[in-house]
Amino acid sequence: NQSSTDGFILLGIFSHSPTDFVLFSAIMVVFTVALCGNVLLICLISTDLRLHTPMYFFLSQLSLMDLMLVCTIVPKMAANFLSGRKSISFVGCGIQIGLFVSFIGSEGLLLGLMAYDRYVAISHPLHYPVLMSQKVCFQIAGSSWGFGIIDGMIQMAAAMSLPYCGSKNVDHFFCEVPALLKLACADTSLFDTLLFACCVFMLLLPFSIIMASYARILGTVLQIHSAQARKKALATCSSHLTAVSLFFGAAMFIYLRPRHYWAPSHDKVVSVFYTVLTPMLNPLIYSLRNQDVMGALRKGLDHCKIGSQH
Repeated sequence: NQSSTDGFILLGIFSHSPTDFVLFSAIMVVFTVALCGNVLLICLISTDLRLHTPMYFFLSQLSLMDLMLVCTIVPKMAANFLSGRKSISFVGCGIQIGLFVSFIGSEGLLLGLMAYDRYVAISHPLHYPVLMSQKVCFQIAGSSWGFGIIDGMIQMAAAMSLPYCGSKNVDHFFCEVPALLKLACADTSLFDTLLFACCVFMLLLPFSIIMASYARILGTVLQIHSAQARKKALATCSSHLTAVSLFFGAAMFIYLRPRHYWAPSHDKVVSVFYTVLTPMLNPLIYSLRNQDVMGALRKGLDHCKIGSQH
């Protein structure tokens, strides 16, 4: 197996034209904002007692997943672009696949289970402390991480077991399974079936939970007589629905299409969207439209001002 010693060549998404330098700089700005935004959100949620609720606990886990996702993809892409070397080792490619799939899978499941949290909060507010106890929250977060990691290990082992004896040029900016499969010099139909099954479980299952939860939420909201109360109930769901639309729209486009519809140029653009843009947008979506988070941020800034004056 030639690739096991020589690795692969990541063709990337940029050349070294002036326009691409501008686009690369824009992605690095987005990457920096994603890092700062998610780290800040995790710190605010962990330090402010008012944010020690199930919803914000899940949000801190979502930020952690986003943080680890961008750190799995962007630094290697940036290093390859700046150095002009586009290589990645066989082991490095396998590790990148395992980490990427783990974080994407975990995030999809967590977003699905966060919809259940919103359903319980709106439809069963009196039972919320019992139904969403600390133990249940840890179980939800743990199952999201656990199934995501299992999915990542399965796809990594399967992809790395295939023989790659032809071209080593991966038409992507990171080791993504669909792009890598095109280089295999063996029948990949069994792996295609496995990949589709994993994607159905990791994407369609949480998406089904989301649809069922919001159908029940809508039924509850329609029974509320107060317009103000209806507006408040829907407002608590708007941030989550926005995050769900961004994540699942891009992920389903990549993984749930028939293989003959895969197009490298489209896939790379969409992959930038959910590996870099979505991790940047999530903390902004959940903070700018959330009074509790903005209050915690103002409180933290006030403490910093007082500390600097002393």
